[in-house]
Order: sequence, then C-alpha cells, then structure tokens
Amino acid sequence: MKQPGFFDVEERLARLSGLGDQLEAFSRTVDFEVFRPDLDQAPAYSDGIKGGRPPFDAVLMFKILVIQTLNNLSDERTEYLINDRLSFMRFLGLRLSDRVPDAKTVWLFREHLTQAGAIDGLFNRFDATLVAASKQRNTNAEKADLQAGRIPQDWQDKPAKLFHKDRHARWTLKFIKAKRQDDGTTPSTDLAIPFFGYKSHGSIDRKFRLIRKWKATDAAASDGARLREGLLDRINTASDIWADTAYRSKANEAFMEKHGFVSRVHRKKPHFKPMPCHIQRSNAGKSVIRSRVEHVFADQKSQMGLFIRTIGITRATMKIGLANIVYNMRRFIFLERISATA
Repeated sequence: MKQPGFFDVEERLARLSGLGDQLEAFSRTVDFEVFRPDLDQAPAYSDGIKGGRPPFDAVLMFKILVIQTLNNLSDERTEYLINDRLSFMRFLGLRLSDRVPDAKTVWLFREHLTQAGAIDGLFNRFDATLVAASKQRNTNAEKADLQAGRIPQDWQDKPAKLFHKDRHARWTLKFIKAKRQDDGTTPSTDLAIPFFGYKSHGSIDRKFRLIRKWKATDAAASDGARLREGLLDRINTASDIWADTAYRSKANEAFMEKHGFVSRVHRKKPHFKPMPCHIQRSNAGKSVIRSRVEHVFADQKSQMGLFIRTIGITRATMKIGLANIVYNMRRFIFLERISATA
C-alpha cells in the first residue's frame, strides 16, 4: 500500500466538493471573521501563564461549535470526527499534521462563551418551540422546592448530585388536537403530552424566513408574555405580526398598537359557541403565513437534531442560540444559491 501524498488528499477533497460538501458552502458564503470581535471579548480559555501550548484561534473554535451544532455531536464525538473527516479539517483550515482541539478544550471554549453571555452578540453579528432536555427524576418535595426557587436540602448536602440536576428546566403539557378516526368519529378530548425542558421563542420574517429575534425560557413559561419581551423586530420591512392564539391577549394587542405593529394574531374560539365562519376563514389565511415559523423549528429538530444535553438555563440558551445562528447560516446559503440562479 502506497503512502498517501499531497495530491491524493487534494483529489479526495475535490471528490467531496463534487458530492456536495455542505461545509464548503459555509466557508464560501459565510464570513466567519465577522464574529471575531465578539469572540475576542469573551475571556480566553487559556492565557498561557502556566506555560503549555498556546490557545487555539477563537474563530477556529467557533467553527467547531458550528460543526457540532450542524451534526448534533457531543464534545467527544466532535474531537473524533475532526480527526477522522477531511471535510471537517478543510472547513477548519487544518492539515493532517496539525494539532486538533480535544473534547475538553471544546467544552471549555463553549463554557467561556456561555458565562460571558456572548451568544446575543454573536447572533446579532449575523443578522417558540419546545426543545427537549434530559428528564429529571425528582420527588414531590424536591419539585416544590424548585418551583419556589429553593435548592432542596438533600442536594445541598451532595454537591455531586446538585451538579447534575437541572434547576431551571420545567414540565409543561403539549396539546395535540384530536384527529378523526377511521370510522369517521372524532374523540371528545385532545391529547395532552407531558414535556420537560426549555422553549425556544422566535420571530421570523415572512419573506426570507430568517430568525430575527429569539428568547430561551423554561418549558412552562407562557408563550404570549414573551411577545412583549423583545421578540418583535422594528427593523423588519413590514409591521404585520402573525402568531397563533397563544399570543392573543388584551395586553399584547395594546402593546402592538402602541409600538406601531399590525396584529395578525389568530382569534380564539368563543367559549361554548361555534367559531364564526368569517373568523375560521381569517385564521386559515393567517395559518399559511404562520406555518413558516413552524418550518424553522421543524428544520432545527430534523436537520440538526436539536436536543439540550446541558444543565441550566444559561447553557441551554447558548445551545439554542447556536442552533439559531447555524439555521440562519444555512438559510442564507440557500438564499444566495437561489439568487445566483435567478
């Protein structure tokens, strides 16, 4: 077996390009240097005072987080695949002989960005759905303490146990409309599925389907109240706000009118009365627009396998923010492609 040479690697990379390397499209379309100011403001994960090897370039490390988010990888799996895949190495600008960040370095870099609250700045540089988290097995007394904002006494006495407990994620019920059965009947009750984790709230523009504003909360947080907490984008080209009935309230309607937005929020069904036909037609027309928001979140779940493995709202916010950045990158690449062919 012959030793692989430089031209053998180049030939393999050329074949990967021909097969459609997604990361190559990222490198060609996204200017990752725009993120450097925010990355450099975060505390360094290694200052070299104690000696040892110098830290890796911050943009390279951020691109590793992009790879990780795109492919839903753990830190250990990320380290392995960077060493294993030529497409990953090319995206990162690494040669076969170059040093590759290990899993601990990846975790430490992401942790420093998390603690520095850098995700908002990174998201803004480039421009609600339920996101599952690992379920907690807590007693009723522990649940009561958590809901009251207290740390259960048993956890305080066991630091290792406290470290692995998520005190911010919450349970909620996700309702699914009852579907017509094969015999033509419809069940009298809808399905209510218990759900534990966090919510990703977002506003998406209807034309380009880019995420413009977002917010992460625990799963039990009310959807409607988030609308008044910075989700609306005043620099959008249109003032119409499309949303489902969870966002219909007197407070929200007054807020939108005060700030110059036009409400296209779904109207609720009157209590114990049939829905008027004209409201049904109006809601149906609004659903065509509103469904574009659901497509964004469905894409994050299916294409990126978005799942919260971390503990706590701060780290969950970082994960959700990275997913939103990567989604916008993928969407931007798509928009550039169709623009070039138009």
